[in-house]
Amino acid sequence: MSKIGKKPIIIPEGITVEKKDGVLEIKKENQILIVNALPYIVIEFTAIKEDDKSKNAVVFKPNSNLKQATANWGTIRALTQNAIDGLTKGFIKKLEIEGIGYRANIEGENLILNIGYSHPVKYIPKKGIKISIEKNVIIISGNEKALVGQTAAEIRAIKKPEPYKGKGIRYQGEIIKKKAGKKAGTAIK
Repeated sequence: MSKIGKKPIIIPEGITVEKKDGVLEIKKENQILIVNALPYIVIEFTAIKEDDKSKNAVVFKPNSNLKQATANWGTIRALTQNAIDGLTKGFIKKLEIEGIGYRANIEGENLILNIGYSHPVKYIPKKGIKISIEKNVIIISGNEKALVGQTAAEIRAIKKPEPYKGKGIRYQGEIIKKKAGKKAGTAIK
């Protein structure tokens, strides 16, 4: 029994959820996110009473007792909830740049990084991702949780923080374990 899968998802005002050809289309004005339907899961639309008001909701139920059915049950519910949260609030990841002379700039939509290489590194974001900069913090925002996380991981991989001085690009709040450097040897007589 999936703890996450059995919770209904209440559809907020201004968002429509439709089932079409094996996918869930989640729309808000001109934005559309698509969640692929997973096997062994039945998608139902119901009305749930909450705070003396009737609200539309999406409920997921497995139609099999297979192990894969219970795995898919929680997964599709989480993916649908993330899509709805993305259209209502959006997702944000922040990266910090640490190091003397390390800088980031925005050129049009592209991110230009000066991070200790002999040349500036240009990162072109995928469609649906917005990148902005405040001092030494890169802010990545978008509607799709997986795409925001993937973009943050790709930018971090350009110059991972090194363990001796901590220079590089790291997630905000990430703790880097620092190593002790070489110590000067003492002369033995």
